[in-house]
Amino acid sequence: MAKGLFDLHGKVTVVTGGNSGLGLGFARGIAKQGGDLEIWARNVEKNGAAKKELEGYGVRVITRQVDVSSEAQIVAAYEGLMKDFGRVDCVIANAGLPPPRGGTLEQPTKDYLAFLDTSMHGAFYTLREGARLMVKRAEAGEPGGSLIFCGSLSMFQGLPGKIPYAASKAAMGATIRCMATEFGKFGIRANSIAPGYIKTGMTGEGELNQIDKFMLTKNAIPRPGYMADFEGIAAYLASDASSFHTGDTIIIDGGCTVMF
Repeated sequence: MAKGLFDLHGKVTVVTGGNSGLGLGFARGIAKQGGDLEIWARNVEKNGAAKKELEGYGVRVITRQVDVSSEAQIVAAYEGLMKDFGRVDCVIANAGLPPPRGGTLEQPTKDYLAFLDTSMHGAFYTLREGARLMVKRAEAGEPGGSLIFCGSLSMFQGLPGKIPYAASKAAMGATIRCMATEFGKFGIRANSIAPGYIKTGMTGEGELNQIDKFMLTKNAIPRPGYMADFEGIAAYLASDASSFHTGDTIIIDGGCTVMF
């Protein structure tokens, strides 16, 4: 019996890029509700630190060194997950690259393609392989599951010089909507989260810098977002409380979007 609305005991969640930044915020939300975790990321040292922290919430945590641009590594990671946990209930495709620097005309094609390999194709492989396991579980008599993609406001707004970043986010938003329509009959829902400006390792930590202060003028709530602001949405989407919520893009941006 569930102990609370967002209870996650007995559920297993995969978080790619879950050893820092928003990914770690998502993982904390899962762990605080009793959910077990697999953290997939490339940095072994950060993986270890995340594992130690998350285990402090009394849940089981396994980390794997996974480069999501490799379909083979993703498939192998799921094989390991099934041996260790025997199930997957939620997949959060969070791993991605920061926006490229420089203008579009100066960006080499090879860099463009490499960017998409991680931020778009890697997210797709991660969600697709997770969905395959969820469908098998549903066919065996236990429907349900949650597929989550971490997008950004670039899904809706143009960013000069950031085409690979925005293209990957927007494409995966469409992918999520397609997955929602295809897998709903198995009780599997699929949703995107679109964060606004968030204070993480990618944007700098500690005291507010000049970029932070400029961004605050664009938010209805005059502060940047923090990792803790995303714990709740992860717990909600991973839990049975969201069992009728699918095909959505959930904007969490401090009211930035409504200011324009």
